[in-house]
Amino acid sequence: MQAIAHPKGETRWQRWLRSVLYGHRVDRNVKAKARLGLAVVAFAVIYGVIALRLVMFATASDAHGGRRSVGQDAVATARPDILDRNGEIIATDVKSPSLFAEPRKLIDVDEAVELLTATLPDLDANEVRERLSSKRGFVWLKREITPKQQVDIHRLGIPGVGFLTENKRVYPHGPVVSHQIGHVNIDNQGIAGIEKWLDGQGLAALHMAGLATDRLQKPVELAVDLRVQFALRDELVKAREKYKAKAAAGLITDVNTGEIVAMVSEPDYDPNNPRDANDPTRINRLTTGVYEMGSTFKALTLAMALDSGRINLNSTFDARVPLRYGKFTINDYHAQKRVLTIPEIFTYSSNIGTARSALFLGVEHHKWFLKKMGQLDRLRTELPESAEPIVPKRWGELNTVTIAFGHGLSVAPLQAVMGIAATVNGGLLIPPTFLKRSPQETKALAKQVLKPETSQKMRYLMRLNAEKGSAAKANVAGYYIGGKTGTAEKVINGRYSKTKLLTDFMAVLPADKPRYLILIMLDEPQPTPETHGYATAGWNAGPVAGKVIARIAPLLDIAPRFELPKADQLILANTSSP
Repeated sequence: MQAIAHPKGETRWQRWLRSVLYGHRVDRNVKAKARLGLAVVAFAVIYGVIALRLVMFATASDAHGGRRSVGQDAVATARPDILDRNGEIIATDVKSPSLFAEPRKLIDVDEAVELLTATLPDLDANEVRERLSSKRGFVWLKREITPKQQVDIHRLGIPGVGFLTENKRVYPHGPVVSHQIGHVNIDNQGIAGIEKWLDGQGLAALHMAGLATDRLQKPVELAVDLRVQFALRDELVKAREKYKAKAAAGLITDVNTGEIVAMVSEPDYDPNNPRDANDPTRINRLTTGVYEMGSTFKALTLAMALDSGRINLNSTFDARVPLRYGKFTINDYHAQKRVLTIPEIFTYSSNIGTARSALFLGVEHHKWFLKKMGQLDRLRTELPESAEPIVPKRWGELNTVTIAFGHGLSVAPLQAVMGIAATVNGGLLIPPTFLKRSPQETKALAKQVLKPETSQKMRYLMRLNAEKGSAAKANVAGYYIGGKTGTAEKVINGRYSKTKLLTDFMAVLPADKPRYLILIMLDEPQPTPETHGYATAGWNAGPVAGKVIARIAPLLDIAPRFELPKADQLILANTSSP
């Protein structure tokens, strides 16, 4: 009998199977049954795999099938809710059906075009025909259709046409918070404001990986208070109409944490329908625009002077005659034509006195101080939109003279607010934020830029100005505010215009123990009979600030206090030196 050769490396089980199937000593009936059983097992495995795949396809949702077919077409995936500081929803996702087609599966393109355009009249027939005639595996036909439209198209029973449930971004408060929140595109990708910042924090990567689901995303808490935001916006809309201004803007920040509690730039836009977002008149003037801030900058100049140790509240500067530099003459709007003390320079808003105090310290000291206060570099916040300050390329004495009282250096208004907040909060420069910030986080970020006693003196000057200076029309009984007005002539065709003004007002609330800084800004306000023909900040931005404070102080839990002593008794008495 011939021996059976066993291939090298064959296992014992393989040798047994070979002997059963092909061995000469095995009964033929046994071999037949073994071969039949092996065939049954093989076919069972094959059909089991096929059945499993069919079950997977049957149970998979249309959405998943659509996602596999999308290819390069983006799908609007989930984004986290955005909340205000009190938990109110500012932005959220809702589910919305979108209509797609798989052209390779269509039977009759002409019939499909006719039925779809009859159901959705806003579809362009030529465009739909072009898409359905393509050889692509997936094409969008219409994003974000209504549930009724979905039912009507489903009843048509067109092969190769289906629905994909997407996430649609919704902003319940419309334009109220538009410049902070920004907006998204049709694919739910952030393209402005906090929405764009979110994508930069890794959300876009989650979208690409398919991991951006509702269950994995924690809500984002902003520092904004919707109640305060609404009150600020309402007053700015009224002010813009009253003074026939091109634009109005306002900002409320917590001076102790840097949190932006409210920010409005009007005209604004509705992020639910962001077509107006690219209109240049609707930019966020507080972060994207840069402006000469006028006399509000005098607060920085005098803080520099007092912090140097070479000038105190009793120091005097000669404001009897204008300053002349070549063809330029520096005058005072409220000219006193006498020697002025530091408090008088502030309350009379003397350009001459402020400029002389800056010159006394020198050009290099002035540049060093403003850089330290964050005024010469671009301010970075969570908002991607930010502007570079316009700084003189060659900074000489004339530049120091004009910049001292708010001309010749253009900064973002939020940047100026950050600097002036440091003059009243104890001397801490705190980067602004649109997110909620804890005291521990604030402490890690804050930088001491002024002596605490300098800040005390600045609070005194701010309050003194509300008692008897240019901020008097913003004073609100019981809230002990301090403030500084600013009126800047706008540069038109390379020249300063006498008729086109930018007015602003910065108010500290309350002046003895500051919690908030309020900025009001009006672009080209017009004089009215009520302002006696004047269009300067004391007549428009100041009173608007007063109205805003009267509305927001109760919302911010600031109780009114009446019959408080004057600034020199309540504030100045606490400082160790004059």
